[in-house]
Amino acid sequence: MKDAFGIPQSLLILGGTSEIALATARRLIVRRTRTVWLAGRPSPALEQAAEQLRGMGADVRTVAFDALDSESHETVLGKVFAEGDVDMVLLAFGVLGDQARDENEPLSAVRVAQTNYTGAVSAGLVCARALQTQGHGSLVVLSSVAGERARRSNFIYGSSKAGLDAFAQGLGDALHGTGVHVMVVRPGFVRTRMTAGLPQAPLATTPEAVATAVETGLRRRSETVWVPGALRLVMAALRHAPRAVFRRLPI
Repeated sequence: MKDAFGIPQSLLILGGTSEIALATARRLIVRRTRTVWLAGRPSPALEQAAEQLRGMGADVRTVAFDALDSESHETVLGKVFAEGDVDMVLLAFGVLGDQARDENEPLSAVRVAQTNYTGAVSAGLVCARALQTQGHGSLVVLSSVAGERARRSNFIYGSSKAGLDAFAQGLGDALHGTGVHVMVVRPGFVRTRMTAGLPQAPLATTPEAVATAVETGLRRRSETVWVPGALRLVMAALRHAPRAVFRRLPI
């Protein structure tokens, strides 16, 4: 179980090759975490991630998990929870997509939506029910500032994150008082493999900075975390900017 400072002993990562998730796992292992499940599509990258965390002294297991196969989520994730209590679930899977291609290939756009939103709803509800049955635990959901207001340059991705963000907030309200803590993390542009080659946005951050914010949020039992924190004010202004003005902004 988590200690008095909110650091989990056991961690389930949905999206086991996510750079942000692995940075978070490394940070938590240094603090206290001893058991980690990495759930993702079987691949050399997933096994390499597991070996890296094992080298830090954690007991790491890989789990074959496909965000798009919602029908398998109850069975696959149920087996993890059957092994023992899970103190924290980090929902970290997602795809950025290619806006120009996705606008012209609706099925590609649907894949973005199904991965980032539908898959997250399915896996999130399965984990939330299991955490509630335990009577404790945290569900940390990696959202994005892109979901705060759809931009012309990535409205397909942004809309999927907007749905995920709203779902996670509502789930947190539904679980209030049950012993389960839901925390929504809203990073800005994060320098990872997924964003390689894209123009770097202002207030860009790193997986390690997001990991630090996640740990701080766990200790404080925060419900929403912005990374970096200055984005809260920036997005408050952009959210209320007149649409005619918003369209002309270089974002």
